[in-house]
Amino acid sequence: MIPRILALTVFDAHTISALAETIWRHHYADIISPEQIDYMLAQRYQPELIKEQVLNPEIWWRKLVLDGMIIGFSCCMLTHKPGELKIDKLYIHGDHQRNGYGALMVADAIEIMRKNNLQSLILTVNKQNQTAILAYQQYGFEITDDSVVDIGGGFTMNDYLMTLTKSNRWNT
Repeated sequence: MIPRILALTVFDAHTISALAETIWRHHYADIISPEQIDYMLAQRYQPELIKEQVLNPEIWWRKLVLDGMIIGFSCCMLTHKPGELKIDKLYIHGDHQRNGYGALMVADAIEIMRKNNLQSLILTVNKQNQTAILAYQQYGFEITDDSVVDIGGGFTMNDYLMTLTKSNRWNT
């Protein structure tokens, strides 16, 4: 029962899409409306989009596998700022949270940053998602800005921008 983080393949796209729907419908039910959940899942987790992104060398999709099952995933991508990597997605199925798997996924993102000679790691998190905010703060991220983005469809993402500031914790 040792978890493994592996690169996502195009063959995983449907599994990730279904896992995202399960996680989002449970986790975000009290944070954003069901309509916004539907909209964002359709916008970000269609299997064809995932397949396209898996083939993009500036996007790193990862899967967290435990006992042969994908129980989580992450997606990191370069931003428009030189030297910066963004954790765009990081989700663990609710049945497997609070087991240290999020920290493993963050450590994997830091490794991607280092291997690609990047200098900073950022992410955004919904301002109402206190569980995730506290977890990211434990991993060494700090809130550094607000990020309010119109995503279309009459919906807005009201997030905090968080930046990894205590990277020495992750030196290996």
